[in-house]
Amino acid sequence: MKTRLFLAMLMVLAITISSCKQAEQQVDIEEISVSPEKPEYFLLRPEVEKAYGYSHAVKIGNDIKISGAVSMDDEGNPTAIGDLGQQMKNCYADLDKILKHYGCTFDDVVVENVFTTNMPLFLENAAYRSEVYTKHFPTGSWLGVKELAIPEFMIEIELEVHKTE
Repeated sequence: MKTRLFLAMLMVLAITISSCKQAEQQVDIEEISVSPEKPEYFLLRPEVEKAYGYSHAVKIGNDIKISGAVSMDDEGNPTAIGDLGQQMKNCYADLDKILKHYGCTFDDVVVENVFTTNMPLFLENAAYRSEVYTKHFPTGSWLGVKELAIPEFMIEIELEVHKTE
């Protein structure tokens, strides 16, 4: 019994000495400085976006989030009513304007989410995306939804972009 107690005390003493020696060693830790990025907001149609309460895009650092684009005119009225293919083209035209504002192209898009009220009709028109994404397709989802903000909207497309320096 005394031998076990003596061995246990020796082990505790050895661990303590070892810990003290490690504490004496100087550890070089690189300090990481994180500078907060100020969000940069962009309004494509300021009056419409203020009326509905959203910003069309926000850039933080190298990342840009773009709200869903729909087929509308500058007053917020739906366009190409009943024509999903043309609505899709109108969405991409607006998204292109926003990308250009930030000095980007569709090659910089990393996520594309498509919301549509008519998935079979969207699938018939999805090949148009090959004209938009000429190098590679982004990740993303295609979602069939019951309705969008205004009943005449058949498609809404949102993007996430990573701008390389």
